[in-house]
Amino acid sequence: MLLRKTILLFSLILIIFTSAQRKKTDTLYVYEKVIVYDTIYREKSINLKPADFKFSSLKIQEREIKDINDQKTDSLELEEKIKKLKTKSFQYGIESGMGFKKASWAEVLSEKNQQFGQNLGIWISKSIVNPKFSLMLSANIYYWNSTFDLDANKEETYLDGFYFSKDDQPLLFQRFNNKHLEYVLQLKAIYEWKNLRPFVGFLANKNSYKMQFLVPENNVLNKLDDFKSNNQVNFGFSLGLQYRIFDRFLIDVEYQHYKIKNLSLKNSSFDFDIFKTNNTFAERKISLGISYFISK
Repeated sequence: MLLRKTILLFSLILIIFTSAQRKKTDTLYVYEKVIVYDTIYREKSINLKPADFKFSSLKIQEREIKDINDQKTDSLELEEKIKKLKTKSFQYGIESGMGFKKASWAEVLSEKNQQFGQNLGIWISKSIVNPKFSLMLSANIYYWNSTFDLDANKEETYLDGFYFSKDDQPLLFQRFNNKHLEYVLQLKAIYEWKNLRPFVGFLANKNSYKMQFLVPENNVLNKLDDFKSNNQVNFGFSLGLQYRIFDRFLIDVEYQHYKIKNLSLKNSSFDFDIFKTNNTFAERKISLGISYFISK
């Protein structure tokens, strides 16, 4: 009896507990699990078969110790060789200068022995045989200032008076001075050593003088006419030295010497020569100039 009561009591308790659990609301928590995977790249190695290269054993053929200064010297020599190769082509340029001239025939007419002048010219040159040896052909024009002025209308002069042509026409001297133009063609042989360029030359020149006379016109002495130096060409030589101051610039000192034969002034209308001489005169000049290379 007691056992039945006990079983019944436990059954009731179980039923009550079960019903109480069904009515209660439970809270459910959900967790998300995140898993991160790293990507790993795998490269497969390529199997290369080694080639059968065969190298000869290294041998020292020559031992040499070079100084840095020697290398600089070699580079300078190389630049010099390149410069010399450039000189094989034609080079051309311009030049100008100034100087003094002395003509022996003018010493009788003037107390001043030296005549000042300026010049301007062009030249072309080319190396021959040896890069250091070259020939230069130049053409210059000089303008020489007067050292005397003989004017019969202002004062008495050495040349005052009447002169007569071969057909007896009268000529009356008016004026004369030694201001003139000079044209020079010169061939130089030049040798270059470092920055120095000594040279010797052969040249030809022509001077252009002018003298004025009163000449007859319709049998009246009233026309002023010019008597000019003829086309006589004089020959001479030159000596000089050039010095290269920059790559394109040269300065030079030059001495020239000419021989002038039969100095004469002519007029096409009158057969007359005031000097009437067969003497040979000397003409010397020394000049200082500067040259510029136009060509590269």
